[in-house]
Amino acid sequence: MTIEKWLKTPKGYMAIAMLAYLLIASIGYKNLMGIKNAVAAVILAVVGDILFNVLKKRKWTMPDGAVITGLIIALILSSATSTGIIAATAVLAILSKHLLVYKKKPIFNPAAFGLLLSVLFFKTGQSWWGAFGDLPAWTILFLLVGGYIITNRIHKFPQVFAFLGTSFVLLALMGHFNIGDAVDALRPPFINATLFFGFFMLTDPPTSPVKDKDQVVFGILTAAIGTVIYAIFGGLIYLFIGLCLGNLYSYLKKRSTSKSVVNSKAMTRTTRFGS
Repeated sequence: MTIEKWLKTPKGYMAIAMLAYLLIASIGYKNLMGIKNAVAAVILAVVGDILFNVLKKRKWTMPDGAVITGLIIALILSSATSTGIIAATAVLAILSKHLLVYKKKPIFNPAAFGLLLSVLFFKTGQSWWGAFGDLPAWTILFLLVGGYIITNRIHKFPQVFAFLGTSFVLLALMGHFNIGDAVDALRPPFINATLFFGFFMLTDPPTSPVKDKDQVVFGILTAAIGTVIYAIFGGLIYLFIGLCLGNLYSYLKKRSTSKSVVNSKAMTRTTRFGS
């Protein structure tokens, strides 16, 4: 595939969006550390991805998914995070992509799973600086424009609307009944994190449903789980936990459906043989 054709694919659009956000945020914050960390994360993710493909003797494919994973990690972790921890988080993400699989596809969103492990192992903080949380409010337009383009390209609007709608309704109810810090979740940088997460992580094609009905269930489930965790513990880790549990539900549903199909075919063959 030529570069021109690749740039028109969903992954091409996604990579362009992440690079654009990296540049805009670096200029806005007047800090180049984020770019340095992004380079480290991308290199480690790409090298890890290539090594696994070689070990599995797979046909060569462009490691564009690894590039996107590295960029997302760098845009979410604080730019003050050490380069070593950024790189380690990228490695954890790629390990999950290749080790936790079902029918050759990752069960969990690699970036979300890697970031969740980085919190548990390295006590990292997520500033979501690449979502422009501490920049002027109008910069949210960049998230909305990029998010619309990506979501439209991969046909994930039911999922995104279900997630965002459920999240905001539940947070509004929490605010009305004075549960947790719901009001804060509707302000920057939380609102920026929610939009970035909903548009660019929740919609990961390999780890999210295809059918509209399944997308709606997935979006609602992820939002509900995450919001409950936020109400209890606060912070921003609730997004990663909600998505990983949503991924787990999607995996179990796929496995159950696959087993049902196999059993149905087996019963059909048995019936034919018996007749």
